[in-house]
Amino acid sequence: MLIRRIAACYAILAALLYSTRVTAQQSARINQPWEFLQGDLGGIWEAVRPAAEGSPESVTLWKIITLPHCFNARDAVDPDQNYYEGPGWYRTLLDINNPYDKGRTLLHFEGAGQKTTVYVYTTKVAAHTGGYDEWSADITTAVNDFLQSPAAKRYKGKIPISIRCDNTRDLEMIPSGMSDFNVYGGLYRYVNIVYAPALSFDAFHVQAQTDAAGKEGMLHISTGFSDAENITTGTLELHVLDPQHNIIKTIKQTITPTKDIQQLSVITVKKPQLWSPDQPQLYTVEATLTSAAGVATWSGKTGFRHFEFVTQGPFLLNGKRLLLQGTHRHEDHAGVAAAMTENMIRQEMILIKKMGANFIRLGHYQQSRIVLNLCDSLGILVWEEIPWCRGGLGGEVYKAQARRMLTNLITQHRNHPAVILWGLGNENDWPGDFPEFDKQQIRTFMSELNTLAHQLDSTRKTTIRRCDFCKDIVDVYSPSIWAGWYRGRYTEYKQESLNEIAKVPHFFHAEWGADSHQGRYAEDPEKFIKQIATGKGADERTGDFALTGGNARASKDGDWSESYAVNLVDWHLKEQETMPQLTGSAYWVFKDFSTPLRPENPVPYVNQKGIVARDLSPKEIYYVFQSYWTKQPMAHILGHAWPIRWGKEGEEKEIRVYSNCAEAELFVNGKSVGIRKRSSPDFPAAGLRWKVALSNGNNIVKVIARNGKQTITDEVNWQYQTASWTAPVKLILEHTGDLVKVKAVDAAGVLCLDAANEIVFSIAGNGRLIDDLGTAGGSRKVQLANGQASIRVAVNDGEVVVAAAGEGMETGMTQIKK
Repeated sequence: MLIRRIAACYAILAALLYSTRVTAQQSARINQPWEFLQGDLGGIWEAVRPAAEGSPESVTLWKIITLPHCFNARDAVDPDQNYYEGPGWYRTLLDINNPYDKGRTLLHFEGAGQKTTVYVYTTKVAAHTGGYDEWSADITTAVNDFLQSPAAKRYKGKIPISIRCDNTRDLEMIPSGMSDFNVYGGLYRYVNIVYAPALSFDAFHVQAQTDAAGKEGMLHISTGFSDAENITTGTLELHVLDPQHNIIKTIKQTITPTKDIQQLSVITVKKPQLWSPDQPQLYTVEATLTSAAGVATWSGKTGFRHFEFVTQGPFLLNGKRLLLQGTHRHEDHAGVAAAMTENMIRQEMILIKKMGANFIRLGHYQQSRIVLNLCDSLGILVWEEIPWCRGGLGGEVYKAQARRMLTNLITQHRNHPAVILWGLGNENDWPGDFPEFDKQQIRTFMSELNTLAHQLDSTRKTTIRRCDFCKDIVDVYSPSIWAGWYRGRYTEYKQESLNEIAKVPHFFHAEWGADSHQGRYAEDPEKFIKQIATGKGADERTGDFALTGGNARASKDGDWSESYAVNLVDWHLKEQETMPQLTGSAYWVFKDFSTPLRPENPVPYVNQKGIVARDLSPKEIYYVFQSYWTKQPMAHILGHAWPIRWGKEGEEKEIRVYSNCAEAELFVNGKSVGIRKRSSPDFPAAGLRWKVALSNGNNIVKVIARNGKQTITDEVNWQYQTASWTAPVKLILEHTGDLVKVKAVDAAGVLCLDAANEIVFSIAGNGRLIDDLGTAGGSRKVQLANGQASIRVAVNDGEVVVAAAGEGMETGMTQIKK
């Protein structure tokens, strides 16, 4: 059955491999379909045993998938159940056509979660623990042995590959289940088939260094070899190409392979073209190794840059101050969870760059090589870390994994010029996984990791976030400052930052922000603010993330509107411009992501602090960042997704424009209401705000922003509601095509624009809800935003009835025919 179901794909893979077959080592993604089974097998034999259709052996149902694939593509945000943590199996048949005599055949995994075992037929060939670092399984011997076995005849020259992934919770494995993100399972990054000659490159390190003035660059090149046949000599040829792809250096030398990393060459480059966020100049290193085994090649990018964290004072890149303007990234996306394709990743990283970011913290684990390559080419500086995150400290197995993952992180990503910080942990002051929480033991292990990181790479700095009792160990420290969300008011941000800057030699502010429910706005988003105490600090403390209990705080008592998030971000960004000693900050987080710890959020199981939603659709704060961080002229009227504003007739309403232009003129219903000059200290919106009385009904609002002779426009269409409302008592559904919208109205039928009730969508008939996406418009259980919510449906032939229900309100229904 396995052969019959996926045989049509073999020709595609064979053609791919043939097209790349040259006299050098080869690597190609395995893009053919696989079969997947969620759950466990009794043993590897069940994956390969003959199974005639309809026989008892065929009852186990496998489904066809393609890679990357995650167990938890949908259930991570299913509002009615816990996400799956357990084993899952993958299987496929490969054509193996290694062109090298006595060459090696490997499966290279760019990341698989969390414990992975690889089989060729029934032979176990490799196992790996760790969901985020890259690793390879050498299947050479197992393939050769299988082809000589009686079982091979049944597969007609194909090689049966089976892979078991398992994300079952294990206290002796990192990351902790207490981490505020899902510990996903599956082959959620690409798997490659690699053919290599008997003598080939095993590791290749390129370290580009320069002085602050960029007068001279030094390129240190070292490598390790895989030498399956004990070949004693080879010829290595190196080419260095400048960013314009001109060869500037060629070296040819005889090498004697060893298992250890050996330095090959130190190359001097006069006045190198420097890498920076504005001009990410990349040099190319090409290596060719020729021996009796054949030809192996390697090619990679590097960049010359010099950075410094000045003591108690700013960050310097290439001798000049650079304010690090950053965000964070989780590998998570609507509909696929961790299994993001290369195109998805590229789209996300380009959005980050277009926002104006020059820095990113990759939280809280080693991320895809695709991300790092894009950071190099786009010009985004990187903090990357291992997933020692919360819970305490485990035993020797736990610590061995942390050491291994740190080693792999650095050795696998050290060639990237974008990387400046190696993270050793996150929130390691958070206990819970073990009966004992010993701060001294955590300090001892943190010191060990710090030493290891510097031994592996002396050119970068080490860092952690939020563990005050370890802040003296690492080079750069980020305390917890959540002014205006988990504690205090956002107006306390600057003073809290200055207090923390004075406490450590090298400060950086990772993690600040606010949750916002996409599409929810407020005319007065700070009416709760008087409840919030000031002068009590701005750090997140135990239980602050919960929606109940504790002191008054925005995260519990605020409205989770985009309007409040805009205020908070606006204030932070204008204050950051006034602190010359600030190295920089990173907003948490760029994109909404799933978490098992937040079932009660407006979108259940989603951390909603994203600058964009889980499907990459921008929230309002995206444009606030652009207005402060970008140079390309832009203008954005606050409230594009705010279709209905409300108030009394004749009441003046604030209209804001976020723009980086020098001035802006606002028009309401065709009439100019004035020109405003931009000035960052003039909060909010850097002075680009107007008080205008909107007309009852429809209003067209337009802005023309100017930078000298350059102009840019933006326009919105708002309804203005003057009718007041009482409590919502009824839900009304309507649909346009596959989009279903619900509105909550009071007894008089007036739309309740402040209603935030939780509602549940359901469907009957020949169709389904397009849900479990972790977005405001893609969850069957969701809080209303300004009294409204929506969801899409897929209707097959016939008709369906979609309903929306909420406590204390009459259920609404609509019928859709196709």
